[in-house]
Amino acid sequence: MEEGIANEAGGLPSKKRSLIGATVPWIRDLALSVLLAVVVILFLYQPVKVEGTSMMPALVDQDRIFINKFIYRFGIGDIHRGDLVVFWFPGEPSKSYIKRVVGLPGDTIEVVEGAVIVNGQPLREPYVPAEYRDHQSRPSIRIQPEQYYLLGDHRSSSNDSRNWGPVHRRFIYGKAVFVYWPLQKIGLLD
Repeated sequence: MEEGIANEAGGLPSKKRSLIGATVPWIRDLALSVLLAVVVILFLYQPVKVEGTSMMPALVDQDRIFINKFIYRFGIGDIHRGDLVVFWFPGEPSKSYIKRVVGLPGDTIEVVEGAVIVNGQPLREPYVPAEYRDHQSRPSIRIQPEQYYLLGDHRSSSNDSRNWGPVHRRFIYGKAVFVYWPLQKIGLLD
């Protein structure tokens, strides 16, 4: 029997059947991969682009990072001092910012000549180089339940909790975890 001619059972030619047989699993695998990617991006990790200089030197303008959206969702993970968090700006919820957590619920925060004082003790901040510090002072405030005091690492160019106060937990939607661009900076964030 010639190739490409209907088989004896009267079915599709063997070449077409083998093409369909090979294509169906490929399409199934592609659809499953796309579905998995959508689930990961919607619920677990999201790529974002950093805009601005307020998080220098850790993050610079146009860096590309992944944020973990699952860790804080449903109260699964706790927000810790030092976390880099992404949140909706309370004054304009269509904008999102990235800042570092320096004050937790119940803390008393004061800024004296640029030094952050937490519960009466200076906060050790090795991520803020001397050239990025400023000399602003802010009066002492007590952080209320479900609120966090957030500051940029580049203190002299950051719009943060010193200006607009603590941020409520409901506005925080992710933790910055990984830089993937530029390639020379690829790696986990501290």
